[in-house]
Amino acid sequence: MADDKEFLGKEPVGKLLFRLALPTVAAQLINMLYNIVDRIYIGHMPGDGALALTGVGVCLPVILIVSAFAALVGAGGAPRASIFMGRKEYDKAEKTLSNSFTLQIVISLILTIVLLVWGPDLLMAFGASENTIGYATDYLRIYALGTIFVEITLGMNYFITAQGFAKTGMLSVAIGAVANIILDPVFIFGFGMGVKGAALATIISQGLSALWVLSFLFGKRTFLHIRPEYMKLERNIFLPSLYLGLATFIMQSSESVINICYNYSLLKYGGDIAVGAMTILSSVMQFAMLPLQGLGQGAQPVISYNYGAKNKDRVRRTFFCLLLSSMIYAVLLWGLVELFPSLFVSMFTSDETLRTFTVPALRVYMAAAVLFGIQIACQITFTALGDAASSMIVAITRKFILLIPFMFIFPLVFSGDQTMAVFMAEPAADVIAVTFTAVLFFFRSRKALRGIAS
Repeated sequence: MADDKEFLGKEPVGKLLFRLALPTVAAQLINMLYNIVDRIYIGHMPGDGALALTGVGVCLPVILIVSAFAALVGAGGAPRASIFMGRKEYDKAEKTLSNSFTLQIVISLILTIVLLVWGPDLLMAFGASENTIGYATDYLRIYALGTIFVEITLGMNYFITAQGFAKTGMLSVAIGAVANIILDPVFIFGFGMGVKGAALATIISQGLSALWVLSFLFGKRTFLHIRPEYMKLERNIFLPSLYLGLATFIMQSSESVINICYNYSLLKYGGDIAVGAMTILSSVMQFAMLPLQGLGQGAQPVISYNYGAKNKDRVRRTFFCLLLSSMIYAVLLWGLVELFPSLFVSMFTSDETLRTFTVPALRVYMAAAVLFGIQIACQITFTALGDAASSMIVAITRKFILLIPFMFIFPLVFSGDQTMAVFMAEPAADVIAVTFTAVLFFFRSRKALRGIAS
């Protein structure tokens, strides 16, 4: 390669996508273990494992909100940095990176204060009961102290993969995940700390990942550097990034809102066991969503760079490669979940009552997961093209216009089994949302590429 900064616009698309997507998919698979390993260990704790799992599950909306704020900055700033690189405007790219770093620090401090002061009240509002609030509070109080590590690791890692350093981005996640897998049983069982041990293992692991990310972005190997002289916030730099990242933020934070609504509705119709089942279902959903997001993250820098370089043909070919690979993965995972649901459920609990309740619920909940490849490919491409409005519309439609209303309407309509009716809201919303997204993408992508010369 004559100029390493230009390889995103020169290497064959198929080879390039494979090269970038493989590490990002691996990173998301590792991240998946990172997110669910606490629940796996806690669910198998002797005695109150099922209740402890439910308590930690109630913390999930908070964890999703923290991650969403990282994405607000990273998922918006990184595509803009890639586009600036494609235009060879490297000063603007580094200003975007450095302003984003400052924002992550500010947001981290605010979130930490909010969680420490109002954490227990939030947990009760999010679906905790008198039986589970103790476990939830124990986990959240420790997790809140590591908020800054989560924000830096998740948010700034976007800028590593956006430059084409997919393997480095994978290592950012792998370092913390491996540490978490090792430390979890030590703290939970070895030191007898239970859910407190799980939270402590998580923040130590995230701290190690954050150190790795910062050492890279301040180091010599990266194309774009965090520069102190660019860290002063500039409205014309960070506001467009936040606007572009708003769709991803809505998509991720809406998962938190949806989790809260699920917990509220399920606690009403099915009690603690239904909330515990939702913890398992949302964990299995990560098997679908995180690898698909990894494929999208691998394709994003290629699409953004070539869009900035006005190479319409490479943008199109990258999208179709992303769409095909995403659809293949979604179909395979959907088949496994529908054929072997007990295999997935048994990963998270040894409680027979909870397992028996969750297996049929999982089949219903994941019934439309076969379509997720289309949804994610279009969503990622909207963001990669800088089309914040379309990305936001898609996110809002699926979550707020469809899923949340269905969640409360279905139990009234299908009154025979009201708990299962709550789970039915997910596939019903997914089918409609994917259809809408595909139609919108057809028209908006053509408009975005119309003015680009081949």
